[in-house]
Amino acid sequence: MERIHLHALPVRIWHWVNLAAFIILIVTGAQIKMGDKINLFSFETAVDVHSWLGFILIANYFIWLVYYLVTRNIKIYIPPLHHPVEFAKKALTQAKFYGWGIMVGDDNPHHPTFYNKFNPMQQVSYLMIMVLLIPLQLITGLFLWDPHLFGPGVNLIGGIRIADLIHVGLWIFFSAFMIVHFYLATLGHTPMAHIIAMFKGYEEVHEEHGHGHDEGHDEGQGNVHAEEHGHSH
Repeated sequence: MERIHLHALPVRIWHWVNLAAFIILIVTGAQIKMGDKINLFSFETAVDVHSWLGFILIANYFIWLVYYLVTRNIKIYIPPLHHPVEFAKKALTQAKFYGWGIMVGDDNPHHPTFYNKFNPMQQVSYLMIMVLLIPLQLITGLFLWDPHLFGPGVNLIGGIRIADLIHVGLWIFFSAFMIVHFYLATLGHTPMAHIIAMFKGYEEVHEEHGHGHDEGHDEGQGNVHAEEHGHSH
């Protein structure tokens, strides 16, 4: 049995705050948009909760950004596009694993290390989400919160209806993403292995599973004591 350090405390806090905020934002957003079909809160309560959690999500995003910039671990999100052919081959191999290999018990072709957390598909998807989609969701949320205060930005993207269309479109995307993300989180050597690791910071795995399924939660790997005393992940 090996104990693998995966998630530093700041990463774990960021993750769970992000998850809770997104779930409530999705629910309150549904109430705001479909008030004639959903009656969980009053319209005013839904708007107030949605607004406050939006600001919490903005603060949480900057905590994530500052943490990864200061620790220089932001590079784990950046695909090595200076080697495009090699990167494309690894991405294709990973896609085959997700499409077929995982169903027949093949070993995950990507073996995470402290400086190589994500497989090629994860790098592309998480980079897009963290650098483009989440900021776009937050910005359009601000535009909808106060169209007059952020008037120049609203006009720049074509008006409040465009801002609303983008915001709702991303609301649908993130709702679907969370379902897929939860499914992938169950693909460790046990269904709860990755989820427990996001609470405890480490995962206990059998040697034959040391390079098992990596579902995108992994934020670092190596002996827990070496990580705790060597790197402030």
